[in-house]
Amino acid sequence: MHAVLIGGTGTISTSVTHELLQQGWQVTLINRGTDTPELRELVELGARSLVCDVNDEPEMRELLTSHRELQHVDCVAEFVAFTHEQVERDIRLFLGKTSQYIFVSSASAYAKPARSYIISEGTTLANPYWQYSQQKIECERVLMEAYRKLSFPVTIVRPSHTYDRRSLPLGVHGAQGSWQVAQRMLEGKPVLVHGDGSSLWTLTHARDFAVGFVGLMANTHAIGEAVQIMGDETLTWDQIYSCIGAALGVTPQLVHVSSQMLAAAGPQYDFTGSLTGDKAVSVVFDTTKLQRLVPQFATRTRFDQGARECVDYILNHPEYQQADPEFDRWSDELIAQLDIFVDHMSAFNAQHHN
Repeated sequence: MHAVLIGGTGTISTSVTHELLQQGWQVTLINRGTDTPELRELVELGARSLVCDVNDEPEMRELLTSHRELQHVDCVAEFVAFTHEQVERDIRLFLGKTSQYIFVSSASAYAKPARSYIISEGTTLANPYWQYSQQKIECERVLMEAYRKLSFPVTIVRPSHTYDRRSLPLGVHGAQGSWQVAQRMLEGKPVLVHGDGSSLWTLTHARDFAVGFVGLMANTHAIGEAVQIMGDETLTWDQIYSCIGAALGVTPQLVHVSSQMLAAAGPQYDFTGSLTGDKAVSVVFDTTKLQRLVPQFATRTRFDQGARECVDYILNHPEYQQADPEFDRWSDELIAQLDIFVDHMSAFNAQHHN
């Protein structure tokens, strides 16, 4: 079996490539050829890497034409398409050249606010808060229309919050990722948590996700279907931050702030989209469809285990310790302003009580 992965070295796709190679697939990665440890490792394990800018359609067409083995492949998996123009390009490139095209969408596309905390593939797609989700919804619409009108063999995959060893999964962080929050924990500084920390969230290790994803590949029952892939471990955000703190060997000081206030105080971080349009909403996913299509899928990595794996890896790889002084200063200022507000209200209440 031959799979072409567009991307192949991201949080999700790296683990998918590992799983494919373990199962004996021939794997071709198409990306811009940026030299990374992940790409080198995958090539050493047997993946083939072809350099091409997938957004350059003539260049991509020439690449597919010049390699005989790419004239028809068992599966194409698209990890880096975010707009309808990009999937329309893929339809033109791969129609008649693959038995299956898997598009990675997002569970953030589900309706916000949710009418039920239990989410299935039948839940309405509608997210007025996040452009990223709106674009994924439009991609799905274009692809399903191509399936109905052109018999384009699409499968849509909707992940929730998937992580791997390179980054700690958090709700509130800056533009450089999660390390600065971990650094604050290590320094004994308070860290921000959206809401009151009690909303429910699902985290899935990419290694577990990959089992579900590969199980859908070359699966005739998945053609024309949308399938959400995530584990069955549900945690509160306070539990998530506490697991990360424990992995770091500290007890984190959590400061709870409403998502609305975070969005107003930090518009540069798009908390309206990432929180109000995603992580602030309690969700529990119904994975019945996934279990039917891929019976071998299971949650094998609890988050407390995954958090320790992430911390161990990041502490031993300084390149993933990206400092973010701007976010650090912003966090300090916001927390200081909250303290001033609390002191002011305490004085106000004391005065009026007397």
